[in-house]
Amino acid sequence: MIKRLTVSLAAACLFLTIASQQPAIARDTWTSVQSKNFFLIGNGSEKEIKQVATRLEQFRQVFTYLFPSMKFTAPVPTTVVVFKSQGSYRPFKGGANLAGYFQPGPDVNYITLTTDLQGAQDAFDVIFHEYTHLLVNNTIGKAPVWFNEGLAEYYSTFTIKNDQEFAIGKAIGNHVFLLRESKMLPLRTLFDVDHKSPHYNERNKQSIFYAQSWAIMHYLIIGKPGRLEQLSKFLDLLSKNVPKDQAFQQAFQTTFEAMEKELREYVQKDRYDILKGHFKRKLETDSEMQSRVISEAEAQAYLGDLLLHSGRKDSLTYLQKALSLEPDLPMANAAMGMALLRERKSAEALSHLERAVKANSQNYLVHYYYAYALSQQNADESRMVMGFTPEQGEKIRKELLKAIELRPDYPASYRLLAFVSLVTGHNIEEARTLLTRAIKDSPGRTELAFMLGQIYLRNGDLKQARTLLEQVVNSSVEDETRQSAQRMLSQLTSMEEQRAQFDAQRAERSKQSSAAPALSIPGNTVTTRSTGDEPVQQTTASDPSSYLREVLKKPAEGETQIQGLLLRIDCDAKGIFFVVKSGDVTLRLHTPKFELMEITSYNPSIQGDITCGPRKGGEPAVVLFIKRADKRLKTDGTIKAIEFVPNDFKLTQ
Repeated sequence: MIKRLTVSLAAACLFLTIASQQPAIARDTWTSVQSKNFFLIGNGSEKEIKQVATRLEQFRQVFTYLFPSMKFTAPVPTTVVVFKSQGSYRPFKGGANLAGYFQPGPDVNYITLTTDLQGAQDAFDVIFHEYTHLLVNNTIGKAPVWFNEGLAEYYSTFTIKNDQEFAIGKAIGNHVFLLRESKMLPLRTLFDVDHKSPHYNERNKQSIFYAQSWAIMHYLIIGKPGRLEQLSKFLDLLSKNVPKDQAFQQAFQTTFEAMEKELREYVQKDRYDILKGHFKRKLETDSEMQSRVISEAEAQAYLGDLLLHSGRKDSLTYLQKALSLEPDLPMANAAMGMALLRERKSAEALSHLERAVKANSQNYLVHYYYAYALSQQNADESRMVMGFTPEQGEKIRKELLKAIELRPDYPASYRLLAFVSLVTGHNIEEARTLLTRAIKDSPGRTELAFMLGQIYLRNGDLKQARTLLEQVVNSSVEDETRQSAQRMLSQLTSMEEQRAQFDAQRAERSKQSSAAPALSIPGNTVTTRSTGDEPVQQTTASDPSSYLREVLKKPAEGETQIQGLLLRIDCDAKGIFFVVKSGDVTLRLHTPKFELMEITSYNPSIQGDITCGPRKGGEPAVVLFIKRADKRLKTDGTIKAIEFVPNDFKLTQ
């Protein structure tokens, strides 16, 4: 896989610095073409741009034929920039010798290439490889790395003639030579490779990994009848969390060792058949395409946005040029707003994004960008969001719902909407419903499963939360997300243990209460007696809190324990402040960060992440804190633990 700079929404949308450079492209005639699955712009002829669009659409259609039971989708839009010459392409290349490249992103993917090819160059090899990854990752959340890379290599050889006859699986010379001259990896080793493995990351080891991944996919697809169907079953079993060894045996009806022997024999034959297909009619999409000449301002905006998503220094130069030509151009304002947001110029960023929303309310990306910028208003230096006011939360929600209305399959809108619901505690059920729908459309989007797991955790549905969080931990998601999911699983385990202890205490109390005969019921008490009719215990029947008092944390030396209502949690650069009302007294208790205190809930309606902001109506809780007034922070002490309790709980009888 050719690795390029990708952009993580969890940390920030864009990474760039500002530099001055004059645009290399000016006053060319730029044309846009909209096909079924791609949007293209180019400074060449309309015919050349449509030819590129046709080839991409043909590849996408052929790609789905090998796995007809899978629904391959690409909800993140893909923009293709077609340059007419090496000279016009040069300022935007990722490398001097590249004829094309694929730039993935969370909000938009970019493909760039030139039709001015030199020698044996083929811009589509890399593009087909990377676009295969895009389709696989969006569809198969737990796709093994060998499958993902092997299939991408296999499909990178796609060719089509006369818009009707296609071929895939042509032998790749470098792989054939390496397999002939090098020792192959044991099949178990190949199947164990993940994104952290040396065979994936180290140059002296990754070559044989890529070659063998290509070879086994070639073998499974065309080398032996029936293996392709078995591969589909294997992937399906893995997606259902069936252990790898069990899934392999069940799907392929053989052992790793036996298949490894078959693969070695297949490679030793040094014969790789080509899979060919013939459509009954030509795969022509020209008649369905819409094209128009675009303004110089629009061209500059797209070029600036391309550089923005590539992390290039000179992106602002193109965006500024676009805005000087058309100040109200929606795309230029939206991209400029995101660039300024990265520079922490929030007011200027919002000004551009508001202008973009007003100028073109039918562009879903504009609404999403605006919502994202609004969500970052209260972020600290580490981009941790410190909560939203009710007005902010509702405004962000409104923009995201508009984005979803305009583009229902765009996953980032659902992710941000769920995040806002988790922070504010509002519209949780709406977020759960929409996330569930989004995951059905894009089952491979691990970040959606992560957000849904947090929703279930907050709702107290620990079983569903565990299933989703374990899915994230076992996926190929980036380390930061995996570690967050692992921490939540640890929190979930703690909650399960506390709930079990709570239920055991309650069951024991119930058992003790029903074990001895009730001889009298004076008022609200139940008196139990021994066989000698001597009173041994008296328990107040109207005290349902007794069993919970036994499992609450006991104050350590120097700590004070109170019961009250949690009114709100304030967050700023100085830390986190719990505002608790106990009787007639309101306390402001401080902690530098959530990790330095214990948070437990014995109230089923209060589960999951505890976030900054007001607590609707006040939430009953028992608080442990150290009395330590701080005039600078305007606090009454340092909070050590908070335990949420039922509404009828009483700390003392």
